[in-house]
Amino acid sequence: MSQGAWLYELGQQLRVDAVRAADAAGSGHPTSSMSAADLMAVLAARHLRYDFDDPHSPENDHLVFSKGHASPLLYALYKACGAVSDTELLSYRRRGSRLEGHPTPRLPWVEVATGSLGQGLPVGVGMALAGMHLDRLPYRVWVLCGDSELTEGSVWEAMEYAGDSGLGNLTAILDINRLGQRGPTRHGWDLDAYQRRAAAFGWNTIEIDGHDTAAIDDAYAQAEASPERPTAIIARTVKGAGASAVANQEGAHGKPLSDAEAAIAELGGVRDNRVTVTRPEAGHQPHSFPEGRLELPSYDTGSQTATRSAFGEAVTALGHARGDVVVLDGEVADSTRAQYFAKAHPERFFECYIAEQQMVAAAVGMQVRGWVPYAATFAAFFSRAYDFIRMAAISRANIKLVGSHAGVAIGQDGPSQMGLEDIAALRAVHGSVVLHPCDGNSTARLTAAMADHHGITYLRTMRADTPVLYGPDETFEIGGSKLPRSSDADQATVVSAGTTVHEALRAADILEREGIPLRVVDAYSIKPVDAATLRRAAADTGRIVVAEDHWPEGGLGDAVLDVFADTRPSPRLMKLAVSSMPASATPDEQLAEARIDAESIAEAVRAMVRQEEGASV
Repeated sequence: MSQGAWLYELGQQLRVDAVRAADAAGSGHPTSSMSAADLMAVLAARHLRYDFDDPHSPENDHLVFSKGHASPLLYALYKACGAVSDTELLSYRRRGSRLEGHPTPRLPWVEVATGSLGQGLPVGVGMALAGMHLDRLPYRVWVLCGDSELTEGSVWEAMEYAGDSGLGNLTAILDINRLGQRGPTRHGWDLDAYQRRAAAFGWNTIEIDGHDTAAIDDAYAQAEASPERPTAIIARTVKGAGASAVANQEGAHGKPLSDAEAAIAELGGVRDNRVTVTRPEAGHQPHSFPEGRLELPSYDTGSQTATRSAFGEAVTALGHARGDVVVLDGEVADSTRAQYFAKAHPERFFECYIAEQQMVAAAVGMQVRGWVPYAATFAAFFSRAYDFIRMAAISRANIKLVGSHAGVAIGQDGPSQMGLEDIAALRAVHGSVVLHPCDGNSTARLTAAMADHHGITYLRTMRADTPVLYGPDETFEIGGSKLPRSSDADQATVVSAGTTVHEALRAADILEREGIPLRVVDAYSIKPVDAATLRRAAADTGRIVVAEDHWPEGGLGDAVLDVFADTRPSPRLMKLAVSSMPASATPDEQLAEARIDAESIAEAVRAMVRQEEGASV
């Protein structure tokens, strides 16, 4: 059989198996799979360098299905490569099956979860950056994109970044099948429209018939021969190709074929061909950076420092100690203090500019290869990248997020710059950790602790200098808390974090003069929260006031309430939080206006104590 005939047969087999998988499941996206079948057949048989027996080999190429709904095609490809059996293929979408509706790393050959469209290419950029600048290995990154997702802004953030960075190890395979979920896509089969856009961002572009296996083969070869620029292969395809009942037909998206048997017969029947994917050339080792002894910065008790500065100094020290730590910036490194790392470790610092989606996506791509990325921007601006963070959790990703300029305490910049939703948003992410230290030494130690914790970890830092409460030898664990003030006589407890720890301590000084001893909990770990300390405080004092520089919904107050949701009896509990829209004002004015300053905290405790004392008379 000639090479062209073999590739044709393989493409038909992938279509048949995609139809069979969706038919067995009673759901899925076979037509979206059928359009790209020839593209994947040629890639696997001729150009992919991958060892299915060693999916974690640093020399492997990386294949990302950005159009994750085409999972039947991916699983059909795995079957053709001998990675999954036909029995497992037909378990698609069933409970307990590894073959989920959209790919996830439950399969060892899937490195990132996809399905939220527009994310595969930005993540691929991170992988390509790792290959070129960190691992310094010759692997390639192949990303299959659908035409519908090319309207997502994140795709063009990725296009610009890749073109500007000269990522010649990245190839985007654009499956232009003309039809989206509800009808035609914006540009239909106007390949030139896509070509002009990609070329404008500095990409090498190749327009082809996506069902001509010889043309596909040649396009991949051209991409491999273009080391200085990323390549976009713009392939005209037919949705549902090979089955006349659905080919190029509207209304066939996202559902199994009504007559799968007829379509399979038309496609030439069930096949069981096997592809021997070429393994990568052995002998390459990933680059490693020097490592040394960790010497975190330390600050004298009573001195003043900003937690954002402590982060910058700590992550820089961490970079000296650990060669796997990298930092990504959203063009605010001077404010987040990530610039300290950039000056000390320029080879491991990546400027993503004002493109927070690309910044988080690049971090996800880098962690695939074992790097430990810290991505830093203003706390408020992570909201732009929230879907990427959500998908990172599904990817089981190991990324560190650092949000500065939190809360109203930043002052005159006003609400557009204030992170007031960030705790709620990051607490809601599956398996996440949320940390909000109040001083320099706690920030430094928690910055280091983040590197040792696998998962999505968020550190919230502050703009202003704050007093150093803890000595440099104090320990800070994820899930812990501190008691900067407590006694056996305490009549109430204030639970605080960040700025409000200092306000709570000032409130304690006010109340002490009035004969109301106050316990102060520094709940620097908001998720997981230190439930044991909170329960003990409730048992000892019976009254809890939570003070936080955040909206009342979903923040520290709700984390505390969760602790007592199933506790009987529950303490009396009051939440103090930012309840009205702030405007420009000084930091002290902001805290007072939001009623989370020392006077407001003291007033809340005083009223709680006196009300109960009056009720008992």
